[in-house]
Amino acid sequence: TRQCLGRRIPSTAELASELTEWEQERNNQQKGVDWQFTTEEARIKLKRLYPQIKA
Repeated sequence: TRQCLGRRIPSTAELASELTEWEQERNNQQKGVDWQFTTEEARIKLKRLYPQIKA
């Protein structure tokens, strides 16, 4: 992922600090997710939630 640092972080305290900084920066950017899709796309992507009813 983009969050991968490509290096080791020596301590959990430093990891927590870097994660907090990353989280604050990400929240300040107000990134969102577009979850809109058509019913047909939903039937494909959420197949287990749309069971096939046999008549």
